Amino acid sequence: MTHERLVAMIRQATKDVFGTMLGIELEDHPEYLGVTAPGPSEGVLAIVGLAGAWAGSGSFSCSALMAQKISGQLLMQEYAAIDDEVLDAIGEVTNMVLGNVKTVLEEELGPMGLSIPTVIYGRNFTTRSVGKSQWTVVPFQCMGELVEVHLCLEPGKELSAKISVAQEQVPAILTMIG
Repeated sequence: MTHERLVAMIRQATKDVFGTMLGIELEDHPEYLGVTAPGPSEGVLAIVGLAGAWAGSGSFSCSALMAQKISGQLLMQEYAAIDDEVLDAIGEVTNMVLGNVKTVLEEELGPMGLSIPTVIYGRNFTTRSVGKSQWTVVPFQCMGELVEVHLCLEPGKELSAKISVAQEQVPAILTMIG
């Protein structure tokens, strides 16, 4: 799965959810590869896990003010502070965006499961991923602020083992052919 393909999936899924469910138009910002786990040092971060032949994590992050605006659009009321409803709404938006990405991924990678979102809110926090994988990071301008969707996806253990065995066999096959 290429970075470019993941970016296209994330852009489409995010724009679909924001347009349909929130009535919000998003503006693309340049995507990039990150080498650390997702997340701002403050604000709201929602994380979901993906599992199947390919596995990984996805997240949605934004400022506290943006979380209040998004929740207001979804639930059709104003929020002056972060509360349980705002955190639940951001978890639901994350679930919809990354659920849509998962659906498209399944067409190419086979069945996948999606975990229940974990939503983190606060100041001066850090997230860390145990793996050394790269993250596809797709930022958007949204109502004057930045929101980001992150996705880290790798072949699962069984698939990785098969790929490793196949890569080991390539030199022998080339020698037999040559």
